[in-house]
Amino acid sequence: MKRLAIVGSSGGNLYNQGGNDPHGMMKEIFTQAKAAGIEVGYIQFIGTTGSMDTISEDAKAKLYYLENGEVKESPEASLKEINELSAKYDEELASLIRDGKIDGMMLMSCDPKGVNNKALTAAAEKQIPIAGTGGTSIANTQALGCKVIAASGTTGTTNRTRAISAVAALSKEWGLKFSPVIGSSGKDKVQEGNVWKRINFRGIMMASMPGFIAMALCLALSKLPGLAGLEDVFNNLVSILPIILGAIAAKQISGLDEVGIVAGIVAGSMSTDGGIIGGLAAGIIAGVLAYYIINFCFKHNVPGTTANIAAGGLSGLIAGFVGMFAIAPVALLIGNGIKSAIDMALAFNPVLAGAVSGFAIWFAIMGGVYHAAILPIVLLEMESTGYSFLGSIDMMCMVMVCAGIQLANIIKPKKQSDRVACIPNLFINLAFGTFVEAAYPFMFSSKKVFAGTIAAATISGLLVGLLGVRGTAYVPSFMAPLMANEGHAVQTVICMVAAVALGCVFTMVANATDKSKEE
Repeated sequence: MKRLAIVGSSGGNLYNQGGNDPHGMMKEIFTQAKAAGIEVGYIQFIGTTGSMDTISEDAKAKLYYLENGEVKESPEASLKEINELSAKYDEELASLIRDGKIDGMMLMSCDPKGVNNKALTAAAEKQIPIAGTGGTSIANTQALGCKVIAASGTTGTTNRTRAISAVAALSKEWGLKFSPVIGSSGKDKVQEGNVWKRINFRGIMMASMPGFIAMALCLALSKLPGLAGLEDVFNNLVSILPIILGAIAAKQISGLDEVGIVAGIVAGSMSTDGGIIGGLAAGIIAGVLAYYIINFCFKHNVPGTTANIAAGGLSGLIAGFVGMFAIAPVALLIGNGIKSAIDMALAFNPVLAGAVSGFAIWFAIMGGVYHAAILPIVLLEMESTGYSFLGSIDMMCMVMVCAGIQLANIIKPKKQSDRVACIPNLFINLAFGTFVEAAYPFMFSSKKVFAGTIAAATISGLLVGLLGVRGTAYVPSFMAPLMANEGHAVQTVICMVAAVALGCVFTMVANATDKSKEE
C-alpha cells in the first residue's frame, strides 16, 4: 500500500474554501485515499484562526498531526510557536521520505521556503510524486526540483474536489484503480454509470420544501394590513422555485457540493419557463454532466480550478440550454395538465374529491408513494397559487388525525407507557406539522384503530372539499389558518378541530373496546 503525506496550512485563499475546517478537510482526503487503496501515513498541517494573507505571527494557530491513525491537534498557541513546533515535524517527515516510508505527498498552501523546506527537499531528492494546490507554494515547490504531477491554484476548489484531484493524479502515477467517493459518509462509493442511481425525487422534493414554505408564508403575510408589498416578494420567490430545485438536484446527483450547486443554479435559471418540473429536470442533467466532466478533467490532469469551472459552468450551461429549448415547453404542459386535472376533479365534485383523497392518503404514505407522487403535486399546486388542495389533505387527514390519535392515548391510554410516548408526539404534530408516523404503532396493533384512522381521514377530507379549504403541509398547526386560501381561515380551523376530534374519538372507542375484549 502506498503511503501519503499531507502537508500544508489553512492558507490565505484556502482558508475561505475549506481550510478553516482542517478536520473536515482531512476526512475528505482520508475517504478518497482509502477508495484508491492509499494509506495516509503522515500529516503536518498548520491551521490558523484567519486567512494568512494578512496574518501576524501573534495570531492563534494549531498544528494538526497524525497519531495512531487519527487526526490530532496541538494546543492553541501563537503562529510563531506553532511554526517552531512544525519545524520538528518537518525534520521527521524528511527522514521518513529518505527512508522510503513515504511514497507521495499532497500539498495545500504549504511553505517550501520555511516550515516545509526539509521535507520537500527530501522529496526532490527521492523524486516522489507530489500533487497539490496553492499557486505560489506549488511554484516554489517546483523550483526546489520536486516531481509535481498535478498542480493548481486554490480558487474555485473545494475540500472534495481537491482531494479527488490529488488522489486521482497519484493513483494514475502509481497505476492504482480509483473511483471517487461521493457520499459524505465515505460509504457511497459511486463509479461512473451508477451516478443515475443518485436521482432521488423524494430527497430533492423534501430538501426543496423550505423554499415553498417561505413562498406561502410571504403570501399569507401579504394579506395583513401594511404588508401588501410582500406580494412582490411572493412573486419573486415563485420565479426562483425552479432554480431551487435545479440547485438541489444537481448538488445531490453530482456529489460535488458547491460545484454542483453552481451547475444547478445556472441550469435552473435558464429553465424557469418550465416551472418546477423544468428546473428539476435541468438540475438532474446538470448534476450528471458535472460528475462526468469533473472525472474526465481529473483523469487528464486538468488543474483543480479549471476542473471546477468546467464541471460547474459548462455542465450548467449545457443543461440550461437543454432545459430552455427542449424540456421547458414539455414540462410546462405536464405541470399545467396535472393542475388542471385537480381543478377539474374539484369542479366536478369537491366533496367526493376530498373524501377519496382523505381515504387514500394514509395508504399512499404507508405504501411509500407519498413523497414520490403526492408531494410533487403539492409543490406544483403551491407554485401557481401559494397553497394546495392536497396540502390541506395532508394537514387535516394525516397530521391532525394523527394528533387526535395521540390525544386519545394521553386521555385514556390502553397502557401507561402509551401516554408517556404520545405527549411529545402530540407536540411535534401540532408544533411542526409532521411526524404522522407516530400513529403507526397504534394503527398496526389494532384493526379498530386502523379503521378509525381511515374513517377520520375520509371524513376530514370530505370537509376540506365541502368547505373549499386550500393550505400548506409541513407547517406548525397554528400557522395553517394564516396560510390558507383567502377568506378560508375559519373553515381551516373547523377542519383542523374536526380532524383532531374524529381521530381522538374513534381511537378512544377502539381502545375501550379492545381493552374490554382483553379483560
